[in-house]
Amino acid sequence: MDAPKEAQPTGEFKCQLCGLTAPYTYYGQKPPNTRSIVLLEESYVMKDPFTPDKDKFLILGSHCSLCSRSVCIGTECSLFYSKRFCLPCVNENLEAFPLEIQEDMDKRKPQQKSFPCKKTDTRT
Repeated sequence: MDAPKEAQPTGEFKCQLCGLTAPYTYYGQKPPNTRSIVLLEESYVMKDPFTPDKDKFLILGSHCSLCSRSVCIGTECSLFYSKRFCLPCVNENLEAFPLEIQEDMDKRKPQQKSFPCKKTDTRT
């Protein structure tokens, strides 16, 4: 009898924003060897390399629902709000998102808040 086969990589996922690359074993909403899990989006998935349990998997990323670029699920690259959005598309369409998302995006911005605008010194 043959030993059970490990899931072989189907391809390589690459985030078009941060450059993260990883081999994926499945793309879709129902990863193999999972009983009742259905993902909310079509995702690139790989078997979890940190556990021998074949039911465990990691979600690598998906496609932005606006521009279709491949993005990882890292908070620096995308967010999920009913669909996956890359952060450049979120920022371009920020007013279309709920206030909670807009506030969250404000918190993610670099610490530019301490210098909101340059005021010219009128004292001479």
